[in-house]
Amino acid sequence: MIKILRFLIPILVPVFLLMSSIRILFNPFFLDLEYHSPSFPADSYGFTVDDRMKWGILSLQYITTNAPITALSDLTFPDGSPLYNERELSHMDDVQRVYQRMVLAWMAIGALLLGLFGVAWSGKWLSDYGRMLSTGGMVTLLLILAVLVAVATSFNALFGAFHGLFFESGTWVFYYSDTLIRLYPVRLWQDSFIWAGVLTAAGGILLIVGGRLLTRRASKIHQAA
Repeated sequence: MIKILRFLIPILVPVFLLMSSIRILFNPFFLDLEYHSPSFPADSYGFTVDDRMKWGILSLQYITTNAPITALSDLTFPDGSPLYNERELSHMDDVQRVYQRMVLAWMAIGALLLGLFGVAWSGKWLSDYGRMLSTGGMVTLLLILAVLVAVATSFNALFGAFHGLFFESGTWVFYYSDTLIRLYPVRLWQDSFIWAGVLTAAGGILLIVGGRLLTRRASKIHQAA
């Protein structure tokens, strides 16, 4: 089992850390940070910062909860026209489904890693577990380095590949005049990838250090026993 886990845990760790970063960024504070950044592009179709905050947060709340699609379809501009068209609503429904599944996977992986910690403690292979976490941290850093290089050199290709993994072709492409693009322009997604990379890399570094400390501590405990 330990041989299998030496391969499995270093794969699960970066996935868990990346999902954790995404969960952190899917909060209103990130939109607030982005929209109020002096260099963030203004909406050429008329949204103010307050408009973006209002609609952006409501849309984010839809994604992160189990709210029905009417939570978005009922939103209207002051003139009574719908905030989102049918294509946008369909995509937001897809995004909510993908996000909710990611949260379930995130919790399952977290529970598995925590459970394996308990098994390692009782089975007296905690030092091996620490080394697995450290390896997972190093794999995380390599992965994030590759992602950040891709963001800097070919973001459009990375963005397209990312959406291609989770959504049907063409369902995530919109006009610049559509509400989704006005609320979440490319700049926001570029910053999201960068911040997700930074947060995930920070988690990887913590696991490298923490895993090594755990390995040393466990070795001393086992020697004393």
